[in-house]
Amino acid sequence: MLYNKLDETAEGVYIISATPFKDSGELDLESTKKLVDFYLEKGVDGITVLGVMGEAPKLTIEESKLFLDTVLKQVNQRVPIIVGVSNPGIDNLIDLSNFSMDNDAAGVMIAPPPGIGTEEKLYNYLTNILDKLDDRIPVCYQDYPFFTKSEISVATFNKIVEEYDQVVMFKHEEWPGLNKLSKLRKHSDNGATRRVSVLTGNGGLFLPQEMQRGADGAMTGFAYPEMLVEVIKLHKQGRIDEAEDLFDIYLPYVRYEQQPGLGLAIRKETLLRRGAISSSKSRDPGPSLSAEDKKELIRLIDRLELSLKGN
Repeated sequence: MLYNKLDETAEGVYIISATPFKDSGELDLESTKKLVDFYLEKGVDGITVLGVMGEAPKLTIEESKLFLDTVLKQVNQRVPIIVGVSNPGIDNLIDLSNFSMDNDAAGVMIAPPPGIGTEEKLYNYLTNILDKLDDRIPVCYQDYPFFTKSEISVATFNKIVEEYDQVVMFKHEEWPGLNKLSKLRKHSDNGATRRVSVLTGNGGLFLPQEMQRGADGAMTGFAYPEMLVEVIKLHKQGRIDEAEDLFDIYLPYVRYEQQPGLGLAIRKETLLRRGAISSSKSRDPGPSLSAEDKKELIRLIDRLELSLKGN
């Protein structure tokens, strides 16, 4: 199946790709291809690149385009690709958005830069971008207050949805945010506003509850994407207890990987151990694991694998 543009029906797992680097800190494009194949083999429905956990702010514009081009060619339209284009410079954001769509990406994801402040300023910032952005480009809004330090209310987001048809997805990553998710869904379910796709983040930490609150799936960078895929599949089949039982097996690792500040290093080390990348390097300044951290992680992985075997 060939994929074109992102729309409101998007569901399932849109894995947020790590950005592989060599031990020297250079982009590792061969590992990028290997990582793409790993994600596809695990059954993901889409891939999101150049997100916050993809270390996008550490890449030059040229590197971002090279990495994106490598991913798009390796995927070859087998699943849709969403591109994180957030940038303090709006001209840079527009340029990467246009480049992405010209090269067959499905849509772009936008988060406000940290420290915008009031919700009025946030609304003005977003409408300024959307007015300048080509209306052929589908947009996912990333609601990630932990990083952006800005919160958007359901009312303000719904106002943007009504004013801009190209906004087709909401990445829900507020914490705590389950009641916000319920409110967002209630507004669209009762016809008060246009329904958009809602995918959730935070490493999948609250995935069972988020699915029960009406999420359409997950957009996160968890190192075991097959768990996300199967939990969502079971939930959509109405097998909610089975979905939670499976999630519970992974929970100790989910919790460990979700540590603020260290989570990316844990995720990359796990991807390395799973054969998905050739180095766990994060570009400086970036987190790294101590020998004790690695020993702890290996024990968690070993226990997870035993649990999955029923031991």
